[in-house]
Amino acid sequence: MKAKSFAVASKDSPLKYYEFDRREPTDSDVVVKIKYSGICHSDIHTARGDWGDIEYPCVPGHEIIGEVVRIGNKVTQFKPGDIVGIGVMVNSCNKCAACKSDFEQYCENEPTYTYSSTDPIDGTDTKGGYSNLIVTQEKFVVHIPKDLDISKAAPLLCAGITMYSPLRHWGASTGKKVGIIGLGGLGHMGVKFAKAMGAEVYVITSSLAKVADAKKFGTDGVIVSSDPEDMDKHERYFDLLIDTIPVEHNLEPYIKLLNINSTIVLVGPINPMPGYHGGDLIGGRKAIAGSGIGSMKELKEMLEFSGKHNILPEVELIKFADANMAWESMQNKAMSHRYVIDVERSFAEN
Repeated sequence: MKAKSFAVASKDSPLKYYEFDRREPTDSDVVVKIKYSGICHSDIHTARGDWGDIEYPCVPGHEIIGEVVRIGNKVTQFKPGDIVGIGVMVNSCNKCAACKSDFEQYCENEPTYTYSSTDPIDGTDTKGGYSNLIVTQEKFVVHIPKDLDISKAAPLLCAGITMYSPLRHWGASTGKKVGIIGLGGLGHMGVKFAKAMGAEVYVITSSLAKVADAKKFGTDGVIVSSDPEDMDKHERYFDLLIDTIPVEHNLEPYIKLLNINSTIVLVGPINPMPGYHGGDLIGGRKAIAGSGIGSMKELKEMLEFSGKHNILPEVELIKFADANMAWESMQNKAMSHRYVIDVERSFAEN
């Protein structure tokens, strides 16, 4: 199946128009005409080789909204015309303990990622949502609630679930105090979800420029991490902290903000982190944990929750012609919104 896309030919090259062949669909596949594709920091890191060697050309994109145009004979949950989403995974082994427990994102044999992964069906390199169509196993496709604006919903498929999953797992709810560290594409989603869950929510940021945005998103307060007095006032204050900062940083100042029996969850840092004082954990039975995206079950739950509470990311809609600018902008400044590519319109105008 011929597909149009924008891809990078090497780790140093810009996004350029590229045509390739999608694999033919199996009886269990859904063929989706892509309408919108969110731009995630992971797209840039993967394409630039920051997380290891990959095959090129690389077609990024794992925040996908589109319309079903064809289904396999064994598909029962979707029909042509359905508006659907595809996130970070397009397959998993379905045999290991993690997969059998509905935690496909932690597949012991590694999930098949939406791009720059090996497709177990035909052995080709997977290619993502910066394209006009995609072929995906039914299990890894989700319905998009009719209440959600599909031009804004794409980042829910990665940024949204990355924040929703730990908030749900660690019990963000009425009476709980939750701190979101960092107010970028992930952080602003965390604020919206935690507030809808009933928690008291603070944003912890090093940037004074983010204070106004934090208040706009409904936070109950803002702590400026570069202000020692502000940090000291909130020692032992939080029941849960979600750390979205994607670069190496010291955890010790944040651990001090945790109340007894509380947890800081890392969703942003993937590189080695500086040491911390064990006494800060032992002295309050505090924990450091990590969380990666979410399961398909959680993804469906998150979308239903978003539809019920009208939770959508803050987005800027662009066309493929502006995608390289968007990548540069995301690397050069902290942003409190996400870029979303209007895929259908981009290709219609070319």
